[in-house]
Amino acid sequence: MNTQLKRKDLFSYGLMALPLAFAGLPIYLHAPDFYAGTLGQSLTSLGLLLLALRAVDAVQDPLIGSLSDRYHQHRALILVLGVMMLGGGFWMLFHPHLSAPLTWFAMAVFICTTGFSIVSINLQTLGGIWQVSEHQRTRITSWREALGLLGLLTAAMGPALLGANSDASTAFHRLTIAYLPLLAVATWALLAWMKTAPLTRPQEAFKPSGETRGSWRALISNPWRRRFFALFALNTLASAIPAVLVLFFIRDRLGAAEYSGLFLLVYFLFGALAMPLWQWLSKRVGKIQAWAVSMALSIITFLWAVFLQDGQVEAYALVCAFSGLALGADLALPPSILADHIAAEKSEAEAGRMFSLMTLLSKASLALATGLALPLLGLAGYQPGITMTAELNLTLSLSYAALPCILKTITMVWLLSQANHIAQPTSLKA
Repeated sequence: MNTQLKRKDLFSYGLMALPLAFAGLPIYLHAPDFYAGTLGQSLTSLGLLLLALRAVDAVQDPLIGSLSDRYHQHRALILVLGVMMLGGGFWMLFHPHLSAPLTWFAMAVFICTTGFSIVSINLQTLGGIWQVSEHQRTRITSWREALGLLGLLTAAMGPALLGANSDASTAFHRLTIAYLPLLAVATWALLAWMKTAPLTRPQEAFKPSGETRGSWRALISNPWRRRFFALFALNTLASAIPAVLVLFFIRDRLGAAEYSGLFLLVYFLFGALAMPLWQWLSKRVGKIQAWAVSMALSIITFLWAVFLQDGQVEAYALVCAFSGLALGADLALPPSILADHIAAEKSEAEAGRMFSLMTLLSKASLALATGLALPLLGLAGYQPGITMTAELNLTLSLSYAALPCILKTITMVWLLSQANHIAQPTSLKA
């Protein structure tokens, strides 16, 4: 497949990633604060509800992938259903029923996150079955993930801009008014693209039982997939630990809480700007080698972060920039590698479930990082906001930066040792 991809098609396909990424911060960051601060709800109750809803959200992803594969001929309708749930749940979340705010919160988050998963999994699947060359698959994922990072940046700035000189209820009402048209435009662009896009159709119907190609047992029995998903999970866990601890590190280790927003802006901005770099490098040296280079960059960067001291704002901004560059590869290359495998194995009938498995592993890694890192720090005597001793500073630095370096190093060595197998999925058919 040598057809040159047009930027118009890449934009039409990838635009949906912007409202998808945009929704995440308001759901998990702003909404709990709104319900606690404005509506007077218990933070403990909100936290437990979010924890339970995150568990449900993660567990239902494989089911969404399976159903999307089974009814792939109705993928446009599935996407519309997901968009309606995402938009409706988002509206509900910031227009609460005041007589039962906690129940309303739980319903709104469930509807919103279910719609998010439906759209996200099917969007990734469409990118995976787009008939293009191997290198062009990296362009597809790069465009999609870059637009997603722009969505994150927009969400980070949106409430503050829209809420100037107004109360929280008004600010979030304006946020939903701005969000819904954006979601509608992205949906229209995606559906229009789907009408003409060269998508590979599954060669066989989905078969839900037995040892058929459509079974989950057959899906994970493939040696290539076991290697790939294990590497992806370990790499994602290494990235999730600093994501969980970043605000604690900025505030209590660097004493730079007022710069938190700026640091995150640098991180996500450099992640978006790095996409052309990883496209170029993956074409020159291969996707596996380019992914390994990004891991090496991340390791060097976080080793430096271990030794940062209180007040080293400029140095940490560079850490954010270089780790943001590595983030670009983590977002763009693994989905592109998986899409190569799907094309080589002609396993389009399983594409939705394979991408849903990636989504599940990402969520599970974040949950595992939270469940491991925070209790371990607590056992060491660290509590957010306390006066830091030399021992606590070292513990926080090792947890935030050194532990991810160890995991990344193991992942990189393992990836390079398996490079021939991972890069040539056709040689490892199940």
